[in-house]
Amino acid sequence: MTVRRYRKKTKKMNLPLVLTGLLLIGVAFVFSLVTLADSSGNQEAQESQNMSRQEFIETLVPYAQELQAGYGVLPSIIIGQACLESNFGQSTLASTYNNLFGVKAYGDQDKVNLETQEYLEGHWETVKGDFRVYPSWEASMEDHTQLFVNGVDWDRHKYEPVLQAKSYQEAAQALQKAGYATDPTYADKIIAMIEQYQLHRFD
Repeated sequence: MTVRRYRKKTKKMNLPLVLTGLLLIGVAFVFSLVTLADSSGNQEAQESQNMSRQEFIETLVPYAQELQAGYGVLPSIIIGQACLESNFGQSTLASTYNNLFGVKAYGDQDKVNLETQEYLEGHWETVKGDFRVYPSWEASMEDHTQLFVNGVDWDRHKYEPVLQAKSYQEAAQALQKAGYATDPTYADKIIAMIEQYQLHRFD
């Protein structure tokens, strides 16, 4: 007797369809992760931004306190101005040229020409100016403090009230009165910056 052997028929898998299916599953998985991340994205972005700002502040604290010990300027004023003027170290002038305070350049000093906003004749204008280039943030902080100590060529006592101030509020008002910035609300902005980030705790 002849025994016939039958092969069980099997369906061949369509490889392109399988790969397409796997790809779609992968895309769906990634999309679900992105959606989940986006649900808390704004909060996480804000926390990350706050952390980076705090790191910037903490980076400046030790040298700001050294400058206070040597010259008397309040660390809250140094750091508050740096935060405001440089957008927490993120401005091009600060991140590329280490100028934290928008200090202008004169004569043969190392400098870069950049656009800036100045409050002139009752309104804001975009102008170009030469700004100092520094080798480090510490060098910028030192030069900024020396401006308070030595004044300017035409008035050596211009910033003495900033050094003599007993509080950050008094020092901020002295800065504006001395004409440090053209912004008519400069003192208020410095005070708000100091209070928002509690910079007075470093004084």
